[in-house]
Amino acid sequence: MNAALARYTTNSVMSKDGTAIGYRQVGRGPGLVVLHGAMESAASHMTLAEALADTFTVYLPDRRGRGRSGPYADDYSVRSDIEDMDALLTKTGAHFVFGVSSGAIISLYAALALPSIQKAAIFEPPLLASDSASTALLRRYDDEIAQGKVAAALVTGMKAARLGPPIFDLIPRWVLERLTRTMLVRDDKRASAGDVTVRMLAPTLHYDFALVIQCQGALETFTSVRADVLLLGGAKSPAFLKTGLDALERVLPSAERFEFPGLAHSASGNPDDPMTGRGADPERVAVELRRFFA
Repeated sequence: MNAALARYTTNSVMSKDGTAIGYRQVGRGPGLVVLHGAMESAASHMTLAEALADTFTVYLPDRRGRGRSGPYADDYSVRSDIEDMDALLTKTGAHFVFGVSSGAIISLYAALALPSIQKAAIFEPPLLASDSASTALLRRYDDEIAQGKVAAALVTGMKAARLGPPIFDLIPRWVLERLTRTMLVRDDKRASAGDVTVRMLAPTLHYDFALVIQCQGALETFTSVRADVLLLGGAKSPAFLKTGLDALERVLPSAERFEFPGLAHSASGNPDDPMTGRGADPERVAVELRRFFA
């Protein structure tokens, strides 16, 4: 990470159940919480935060199980994520939220439950991602994590999430696992003290999948969201993510929609992210966020 991306402070807040939620803070102006998705941490949207720092005070929490935040509870549900968001909003006085992928699901539920959220930008929540094939893959993922087969579990997770390019399904699995092992080793070697590596994040994918499963059939509940909502997506993203945004657009009482030409699901992340950075363009995302929240 270059010097320009290092100008942030760190802090933490205590959630309702006593779990510490760590976060980064950068910029000045109205408060905006950026909630990351699966296989990410607070560090994953620092480039986006820097692009917004001239207009907003940006807060980047580590979701549970990551970085500076405490662990998931055995009885995890989205209620814990809502309480974490509530604690952060109460401490910071922020009223704006940008949620990405599984973080977008949490942001939707938070906007439903917390009147302090005035505006919410929602980037491609995987609301319609679960099916019987994915459920079988999730069981395989849990088994591989339990056996310490991190590379194999990540390949299984990518297949279950259906976020890989079409060619992904044509490549032999042993090749994908070898490439993933190489990436993990490279990421471990370049990590500095305090960095959250891909290997560290791998077990947290279980809870992102659990979140997606929990929200099945919940679309109609979002009709009660009173915050202004901006639905965001990439033109190159998988069709099921666009279908989810279509469904949300029909049920949300106050929503607008924008699609980024040429971008996909990783649009808002850091360009140097080892998992998704190649397709990222956070500066373009920042332009649309600044328009909506300002």
